Amino acid sequence: MRAAAAWAAVRRSTVEWSADHPWIVIALTLLLTLAFGSQLPRIKTDTDPKNMLPVTSPVRQYNDQVEGWFGLHPDVLVVGVWSPDGIFTSETLARVNRLAEAVLRLPGVIARDVVALPTVNDVTVVGGTLQARPILDGVPRDAGEAERLRRQVLGNALLVNRLVSSDGTTTALYVPIEKSANGKLIAAEIRRIAEKEAGPERYYIAGDPVARDTFGAEMFRQMALFSPLAGMLMCGVLFLMFRSWWLVAANMLVAMLAIVWAMGLFIGLGIPVHIMASMSPVFLMAISTDTVHIFNEFTFRRREVGDRRQAILQTMDAVGTPVLFSDLTTIAGFASLAIGPIIPVRVFGLLVAFGTLVVLLMSFTLVPALLALTRQGRSAAAPRELEPASRWLGRVGGICVGWKTTVALVGVALVAVSAVGIAKIRINNNLIAWFKPGSEIRVADAHLGRALGGTATLYLVADGRRPDTVTEPAFLRALEGLQRRIEKEPVVGKTVSVADVVKRVHRVLNDDDPTREIIPDSREAVGQALLLFSMGARPRDLANLVDNPYQKANVMVQLRSWDAVDTEALLAVVRRHLAERPIPGAVLKPAGIAYFNMVWNDEVLIGMLEGFIASCVLVLFLLILFFLPWLDRSPDMPISVLSTLSLGMAIDFAIHFVSRFQQRYRETRDLEDALIWTAARPGLGIVRNAVLFASGFAVMLAAALTPYITVGAFMIAIMLLSALATVVYLPAVIALFPGRLTRGL
Repeated sequence: MRAAAAWAAVRRSTVEWSADHPWIVIALTLLLTLAFGSQLPRIKTDTDPKNMLPVTSPVRQYNDQVEGWFGLHPDVLVVGVWSPDGIFTSETLARVNRLAEAVLRLPGVIARDVVALPTVNDVTVVGGTLQARPILDGVPRDAGEAERLRRQVLGNALLVNRLVSSDGTTTALYVPIEKSANGKLIAAEIRRIAEKEAGPERYYIAGDPVARDTFGAEMFRQMALFSPLAGMLMCGVLFLMFRSWWLVAANMLVAMLAIVWAMGLFIGLGIPVHIMASMSPVFLMAISTDTVHIFNEFTFRRREVGDRRQAILQTMDAVGTPVLFSDLTTIAGFASLAIGPIIPVRVFGLLVAFGTLVVLLMSFTLVPALLALTRQGRSAAAPRELEPASRWLGRVGGICVGWKTTVALVGVALVAVSAVGIAKIRINNNLIAWFKPGSEIRVADAHLGRALGGTATLYLVADGRRPDTVTEPAFLRALEGLQRRIEKEPVVGKTVSVADVVKRVHRVLNDDDPTREIIPDSREAVGQALLLFSMGARPRDLANLVDNPYQKANVMVQLRSWDAVDTEALLAVVRRHLAERPIPGAVLKPAGIAYFNMVWNDEVLIGMLEGFIASCVLVLFLLILFFLPWLDRSPDMPISVLSTLSLGMAIDFAIHFVSRFQQRYRETRDLEDALIWTAARPGLGIVRNAVLFASGFAVMLAAALTPYITVGAFMIAIMLLSALATVVYLPAVIALFPGRLTRGL
């Protein structure tokens, strides 16, 4: 009780001072806003999947090791060239050759490691010596030369479904880029080069860096577009509710301050904006609608009291405590996301939590100051056309109280049905799916997945116990057996390993006899094949597949899907295969962007569960702190039911409803009257809050990126359903179990 009294004293003195010195409050607020706003031009984005996990993550560290062992590049664009007549014509091959030459000269491209028909070597025997020369060593002069090239390429298992499709209609260029390069800009330059060619070919550009950087640019555009759109829509809805542009401006000012302060703080700290953080302006704009409870009550009090200052003080006396605890529970919920392992989720949680803290501060300082500057008279009073809505909500509350048992049972049934749906939730990370189905990136990725091996890469690293393990025939045969097994899975488009290189060299050394494309029976023969290949080919042709002491081998797996669940299912197949047919003398570990996405996917699920548990604990503590002064002993079933409802539906709405119900009950001692009054008067504020919140997210339904659409639809549904549950279900539950909420009042 002492804490409650102290809070009441602090709240009232803060509100009184703000109402009596409005211009000082406004001036101080603007000065702080300028300070935070000065950091906004320094904004930077980060959509790199690797940065989703901390640098201390074992998966991230191992992935870096693998890239170092095998000279792999984390950022690779895939450029597909499709021709309706097949690529093996002089005209198409000439265009492919010109495209490759132009790509090699682009800034940011690691030219020495570009993989394409004009840059990749094939091994042949000339005069008894193994030699390697570029496959496209000059454009064929006639149809005969083109046909010979087609047979050569399609007869090379190392190239089919990696560089050239099995039907000969598509070829690919794998373009590694520097870490500092922008994949979107390089992709745009490649498109510009391709557009200069007037042939029938179509060009497809995909891969993680182009998707990531395109998403980053689009993320900025969406943030710049939808934040003001959401604000304008909310302004319109606010005006329809209150018929006062002054109240509209006050509410939107609080939203803008929360956004500028929060974004300014995090940008000033050097924290980049991720996809989740890019949505925070809309979230904060919607959360700031909690001040609607203040405006809603003020319109009633202003009409009843007449005196502006008294109306402000009585309004804050009535809604101050529920505003405090509803914002604190929101802060606790978002801040709890910081305990998870996913960095963008941490940043988003803390950013929105701080922004909500700003909303809370403004609710007791700036809002009373702005209300003090409203004109005298009835202009700020609630317009008469809103009164029927309040009366209608009162009738709904009366029906729910009268049919309390039925309403409660229906609510329990709906919760049971929703539990079935919750059990079917599947977390699945897929960067490509963040774009709409008809987008250029989705179309390109789909084509490359069908025609070639796919654009998602998984590495299966077999680490031997000693050097030269890779030269063991049994090791290579086990590696090949694993490849053939996983190639049966629909998600796998292509696998390449050192075993394939050894088989290819062995065939070439034996008069190019297809029956001799096998792994030799001796270590010496394997070692000789690898030595000859390394002497004739470029170093990176072998380095990507085996390390220098021949202790580690890398199976490069191209996947046709970026779905994390598909990668997880494939790795389960790998584990079952190795349990029956282990690789002798070696252990196998996965790496690569596909595996990283899978781990990130699992971490999202774990982080979500951890965050939910932490949020439940924090919110439950705040609920007990809020309601404990009115309880004569520990909370039991009715309070637990209300707490569960609050956590599962709308903790903010429930706090406002229960708090105002208790206030009314203390005045009237009439349970039914208190419930109906709460549904009618504070209930109107709850409905207004929900409609405003939903309108802020409605603009996201028109987004070009699917995560924004999903979040928008989800938030609209949860807020409207939460308001409905609060004004319909809570009156029935309280009427059934009134004891704990009325005893001691």
